[in-house]
Formats: sequence, structure tokens, C-alpha cells
Amino acid sequence: MSTLVEPITDLKQIANRIRIAIVKMIGAAGSGHPGGSLSAVELLVALYFRVLRHDPKRADWSERDRFVLSKGHGVPVLYATLAEAGYLDPALLSTLRKLGSPLQGHPDKRMLPALEASTGSLGQGISIGIGMALAARMDQRDWHTFVMVGDGEIQEGQIWEAAMYAGFHRLSNLTVIVDYNKQQLDGFLVDILDPAPVAEKFRSFNWNVIEIDGHDLEQCINALQQARAGTSRPTAVIANTIKGKGVSFMENNPEWHGVAPKKEQVEAALKELEANAR
Repeated sequence: MSTLVEPITDLKQIANRIRIAIVKMIGAAGSGHPGGSLSAVELLVALYFRVLRHDPKRADWSERDRFVLSKGHGVPVLYATLAEAGYLDPALLSTLRKLGSPLQGHPDKRMLPALEASTGSLGQGISIGIGMALAARMDQRDWHTFVMVGDGEIQEGQIWEAAMYAGFHRLSNLTVIVDYNKQQLDGFLVDILDPAPVAEKFRSFNWNVIEIDGHDLEQCINALQQARAGTSRPTAVIANTIKGKGVSFMENNPEWHGVAPKKEQVEAALKELEANAR
């Protein structure tokens, strides 16, 4: 199986359902990271329903493309996407962060085999992806590795060591997606440690760079398909996004980085999102 293909109009509805699931599961857990989960929705929808070569019936299919969520605290968006794609029972989403649940607060491959890696210690995802990309090259396989990082995360030095390595070794089967929502834990990047100019930094390490609106599904699909088709270098997709996208009182508000909505806030958010479904 190559990809799950849906019309753009259906993909928009899938994205809206994923946002609803994110709000519900974080609200039920009473903890979690809504802002950076909501900002990455269209990117994961584009990946899992148009670009990624995968098979929900065979999570361990050897020819599958790999996806590593380096910004592991944003895992609610991945869990909700996996449920939509058929990897797990949607009823499990309400067990987020519960003791013994396969849906831990950060990705835990031991608990959920559909995950490619256990992540959450920021800065490590590209290095993990490099290992996967090198394995494909050494085994002469054509699967592709995608890694999503946060823009606060790319302040980590290991990110740029990995970027230098991947560019030098021309790992054309590696794509890094930067969820560029301009915020991190407790504020805006520009006020804390601004990594800009991000595109120029990746280019300086010999990467192909594509800059997009990370909430435009067609742009997301086109950029990720182009990256998967390959160049002679690794590709960085710089996706300009809005933290908390889809919930008006969360959008572009650093307070919603790692705070769960209360019952009345969940209801208000769901009212907005469910209106989009009509």
C-alpha cells in the first residue's frame, strides 16, 4: 500500500476531526500540550493521507516510510492521526497520559509499536532519522524518513550537528519538517532565542529547502511529495504555522504551550471546531 488518498475537501474534515480529538484528549487527561499539537495538524494529515508510504494493517511493513516526531510533547496530534488512519482504536484516545495506556505523554515505542521511535528529549530526532536514512541507503531500500522538529527545539546544538552530517553525506532520503510556529515553552522565539534565519541555516548545511504555509493542505502535500521524490540532498520543509491553530483563544498565545483546557474551555473549543464540520 502506498498512501491513504483522500480528496482535499475530505482531508480538511479529517484535519478538523483531529483537532477535535486533540482538544478532547488533552482536556480529559488534564495535562498535555495543545498549542504545538494543533499547529502540526495539516502537516500530519498531508503525510499520512497523501505522501507517506505505509500500511495500517502492517505497522512493521519493512518497505514503509518512517516518521519520527522529534517534538515528542506534541504527540496528541500523532495519536489522533494514527487513529484516523486506522492504526489504533479511537476509543483509546481518551486514555492519553493514563497509567498503563499505550498513549503516553511522549511517544513510547514500547507501548505503541506503530511509533517509529521513543522521543521527547528534544534535539535528538534528526539524529534518529539519520540512522534510519543511512540504514535504507546501506540496504539499498527506497523508503524515506521524515522527521518533525519544533522551532524552539532547533535551538539545540545536536540539531545542527545532525544537519551538518546529513548535508555532508547527501542523505536525499531524509526530510525534516520544521513546525515553525514562532513560539516555545514560555514565550515567543524572538524574545528568547530566535533561530532565524532558519531556511538560510539549512541551506548553509547543504540542504534543499522548501518554505510553505503549514496550514495550506495543498502546499503541504506538494512540498512533502517533492521532498520524497528526492534531490541529491536532504530536504528541510519550513512550515510556517500558528500555535493553537483552529481554536481562537489558543491561537498565537504562548500560555497554551503546555496547559490543558478546563471543562468550559474544552466546550468552547469544541463548539468552534464542530461548527467547522457543518
